[in-house]
Amino acid sequence: MLREKIKAAAVHAAPVYMNKVDSLHKVASLISQAASESIALLAFPEVFVPGFPYFTNCYPPNAATVALYAEQSVVVPEDLGEVQAACATHKIVAVLGISERMRGGYTLFNSIVTIDADGTILGVHRKVQPTWAERLVWGQGSGYTLRTYKPKDTGYRIGGLACWEHTINGARQALIDQGQHIHVGCWPALDILEGFEDVACAQIEALMKTHALTAQVFVLCPSSYVDDTCLQWMEKNLGTQDKVKAGGGWTAIIHPFCSFIAGPYQTSQDKLVVGEIDLAQLDLVKAYVDGVGHYKRPEVFKSEVDTTQRWIDEPDIVGPIPWNKS
Repeated sequence: MLREKIKAAAVHAAPVYMNKVDSLHKVASLISQAASESIALLAFPEVFVPGFPYFTNCYPPNAATVALYAEQSVVVPEDLGEVQAACATHKIVAVLGISERMRGGYTLFNSIVTIDADGTILGVHRKVQPTWAERLVWGQGSGYTLRTYKPKDTGYRIGGLACWEHTINGARQALIDQGQHIHVGCWPALDILEGFEDVACAQIEALMKTHALTAQVFVLCPSSYVDDTCLQWMEKNLGTQDKVKAGGGWTAIIHPFCSFIAGPYQTSQDKLVVGEIDLAQLDLVKAYVDGVGHYKRPEVFKSEVDTTQRWIDEPDIVGPIPWNKS
């Protein structure tokens, strides 16, 4: 039985597009802002550093552009010292979406980093299947990084997935089977993409509420929006385009029974969408449906995840990685 109450926030914000250093500064600043509001758990959007590669949806494939994106992608843990320090200073657990660059290499991943309140990197999850044009940028993660983590001095287990990775039922089940209590669903703005204006937010809401109920977890759904730093970078470096507009995003905190604890928030302004997660409420939820207990029916349904190491550096990034204060 969990009796913790956690003041949590989902970040609705735009990164400093294609600028790793400034975006990481912004992450640290948002952690500091969260601390001033007594927030203990802070979740950031998908690939908040250095921003979502919208250029894959706007222009023909271009390896030179991917190379520029790689330069601004995050190496774990070398590039995360400022963020780890901010978490440790302010005693905040942070879940951060990054474009990750393999240490000493060139392969990129759409990754989610979970950092404890003492600055320790608990682990990195790599999106198992990049979606559509994302495959031009990111490699495929493996089941090795499909993990939940228990922050120090807490009773809850937290895990996350990125964007349409939530359509992979096996990935969600892998987290359910590990006894997840809090889920972070990281998203970019999608409703500003041509063809998705009328459906993207409905899709995000449906997927987030589905996982909330089927996993019986509290869901933090942070998302970014498109600002001028993104649009101007693409126009300056790649030419005019009409496939992506300014704005967008859908940010909320959702109860396991699918009610909104906070949000949804969709305005093109930075905001911490704040709500209280009362883990004791799982007692009632789980009395009805328990996906790792009486609703699992393991004699009928079997789920198997291949957690074999696939990439050479995976043992180095799943954590824990202590904060190097020097």
